[in-house]
Amino acid sequence: MKGVVSICCFVSLLLLQATGEEEVEDVPYALRDKTHIEETLRLATDDKSGDYTAALQKLRKIYHSAIKPMEQAYKYNELRQHEISAYPGRNLGDSGTDGEITSKPMVLFLGPWSVGKSSMINYLLGLQNSPYQLYTGAEPTTSEFTVIMHGEKIRSVEGIVMAADSSRSFSPLEKFGQNFLEKLIGVEMPHKLLERVTFVDTPGIIENRKQQERGYPFNDVCQWFIDRADLIFVVFDPTKLDVGLELEMLFRQLKGRESQIRIILNKADNLATQDLMRVYGALFWSLAPLINVTEPPRVYVSSFWPYDYAPDTSRELFKREEISLLEDLNQVIENRLENKIAFIRQHGIRVRIHALLVDRYVQTYNDKMSYFSDPELVFKEIVDDPDKFYIFKSILAKTNVSKFDLPNRDAYRDFFGVNAITSFKPLTTQCSYMGGCLLGKIEKAITDELPALLSSINSDKQPGLNSCEATGCDEKPKNRYRKN
Repeated sequence: MKGVVSICCFVSLLLLQATGEEEVEDVPYALRDKTHIEETLRLATDDKSGDYTAALQKLRKIYHSAIKPMEQAYKYNELRQHEISAYPGRNLGDSGTDGEITSKPMVLFLGPWSVGKSSMINYLLGLQNSPYQLYTGAEPTTSEFTVIMHGEKIRSVEGIVMAADSSRSFSPLEKFGQNFLEKLIGVEMPHKLLERVTFVDTPGIIENRKQQERGYPFNDVCQWFIDRADLIFVVFDPTKLDVGLELEMLFRQLKGRESQIRIILNKADNLATQDLMRVYGALFWSLAPLINVTEPPRVYVSSFWPYDYAPDTSRELFKREEISLLEDLNQVIENRLENKIAFIRQHGIRVRIHALLVDRYVQTYNDKMSYFSDPELVFKEIVDDPDKFYIFKSILAKTNVSKFDLPNRDAYRDFFGVNAITSFKPLTTQCSYMGGCLLGKIEKAITDELPALLSSINSDKQPGLNSCEATGCDEKPKNRYRKN
């Protein structure tokens, strides 16, 4: 009987949308109260955009003066990014534009088809029953990568325009071809939340469809967005817990990003409490082989859409879960500048290591070469067996570099196969009277300038940390991540 009532409610909602009626008194599921969204995300408070912009300008200046010259001198962006790193993470893209530095935090929605990804975005932004809501339905509806971002007025932006605009961070997407750009769309709208974050809605995973049928490299595009996402919501439906080949591939691409993954069991109010417990256990059983980490990712159980929870369900539990997810999102927003500085510093460390390695290769090549030497044979001997010449070990011994940060040796065989070793100058010659040395500038940025910028942000963020007003003399600090 309850299933029949749910079907009737669903049909009533469809008829309401089709007729364009604004009254909701006759609909069994009334609109849900959304005041907690604004309160938890602090949308009513003024964002210190002036301080944020000033710090971002300093960060951009450090990058352009200290890190980018080294990138260009030793062609760092031509390395195969996903293969050289001992630890997965973001990079500045193929173009290295300011768009990657100034971009807002990105929240990525992934998961099977029709699990409620688009409905969740509509709910968070209040787009339901408006002409601008993302299309939703019981069938696979989203076939495009949709980027929802802030703008002065509501408008859609074609993928080819987004890729051609160098001020945005999407120009590297051109490498995936015109077929993909036709499946990329941007939506701009004036919204307080979008001033601080960008949402990306993705096509649902359909296990019986090969990625070749999409007309573009779906997994490669997903990887591009995964590498740039600050928070990744993987959404599931209680009726779609089966794991196929495409979902397995997705979780392999998420390897190393477990700290940014949040699993969402959506539409939880469609189940009775006892059935929900079984589904929750089944979800963990399905995902256990795919997420091989000591601590499992956080799982949120709720129903993320604009209408009220179904009757006779765990309403208070769902409300608390939703608030916890919003707090997670707010944490990413509040820490966006700190994360950006840490990301640029990590990127600078990689660029420095790359430059030191190229310099060592060049020095070894110059030392081995003589008047009677064959350049190709000398080059091949060094590249094929760098350990014979202590190239990587010498970097560890002299520069205080962690062995876990060293790139893959095979990446340099391909790198020098494209870029002639004779085209690079030793680091000792990369100096000028007015500008100083490239190595000195990047080391100063890594050890002094970026940490100092991070410290200034934290001091502005927590004034008077030792005062009772800041901490509360009579209150014990609470750790919301600790289980009580």
